[in-house]
Amino acid sequence: MTNTEQLNEWATDKLDKIQTKTLQSLKRHGKKMIPYQAMNGVYTKDMAKEDITWWTNGFWGGWLWQLNHYQPNADLEAAAIANEDELDAAFLKYQGLHHDVGFMWLPTAVTHYRQDQNERAYWRGRHAADLLAGRYNPAGHYLRSWNRDRAGWVIIDSMINIQLLYWASEVTKDPRFAMIADEHAHTVMQNHVRPDGSVSHIVVFDPTTGERLRTETGQGYDENSSWSRGQGWAIYGFALAYRHTGKPEYLATAKRVENYFLANTAQTNHIPAIDFRAPSKDAGTDTSAAAVAACGMLEIANHCKDTEAMLYTTGAVDMLQAVSERFANYDANVDGILSGATTAYHEATGHNVNLNYGDYYFVEALLRVINKDILVW
Repeated sequence: MTNTEQLNEWATDKLDKIQTKTLQSLKRHGKKMIPYQAMNGVYTKDMAKEDITWWTNGFWGGWLWQLNHYQPNADLEAAAIANEDELDAAFLKYQGLHHDVGFMWLPTAVTHYRQDQNERAYWRGRHAADLLAGRYNPAGHYLRSWNRDRAGWVIIDSMINIQLLYWASEVTKDPRFAMIADEHAHTVMQNHVRPDGSVSHIVVFDPTTGERLRTETGQGYDENSSWSRGQGWAIYGFALAYRHTGKPEYLATAKRVENYFLANTAQTNHIPAIDFRAPSKDAGTDTSAAAVAACGMLEIANHCKDTEAMLYTTGAVDMLQAVSERFANYDANVDGILSGATTAYHEATGHNVNLNYGDYYFVEALLRVINKDILVW
């Protein structure tokens, strides 16, 4: 058996276990539940009831769609559609929706539409794209993040959300969506990504003039540090922006951030620290950063040749296998997959937890390992 065959066998084994585990979770909790995290192996909160506009509410439905794409199952599809229906209430509520509409409707409605051209899913995706485009600031050439009094705030996470706009341009043949996405990506590339490949989580601009004012700490150690999941958002976001545009500067940026990421995880046995520039690497891990970055590495590898492609593929696989061995739970009697994730460096109760987006990107990365199409992008 070749190394490729062994790797495919390994990833397929994990996906099979996750599919069985997910179906058991559906039996325990019902198809309308939207979990955020498993606490002690149990999904304790249903975000459809707690906060329908919560930014992670699309990852559970996306997880179901991806597993159904891997191995079609009527229960998975029914639950994914039920999740999509639940999210309609977020459109009606409106308050609380912001730049993360991409995280909410890319894995759900857009994935559904790409699977079977469902008309209702199409208009949900279009609705979300229109909301995101409406956040564009022409003075600063960016999409504002969050709400409240933060008209000039832009966070690195936005690089994933703009993929919704590339999709909208593709399906409508209207270039305005892609133009906004491109201008935003260029602004982030110029202002968030440092020369060494590290990334600022938050950059604040003057919303009237577009002038860059300062950086903010966000979910990392401080404003000058290097929050590992933010690195992951940059890697994957710029790699996907390259896929949609073919602009070489986006691929070069993704590689620069990824090389910095690989250099740091090489020092911690392939498991990312919460922040690469924190005073102590003993503060904890972030397995969600590993899952996101692995997806980005595998996307980069698709656009490289030979030795360079192998570098990124090997880096992704090393992380996925390390995360699987140390932090994954494949027991079908408990909820959630990965522990060892962290919501934010300075959030004490958010260390060493399970997060639905860590689990989602772990599934997506495994599908990439076996060369399965990823419908969401």
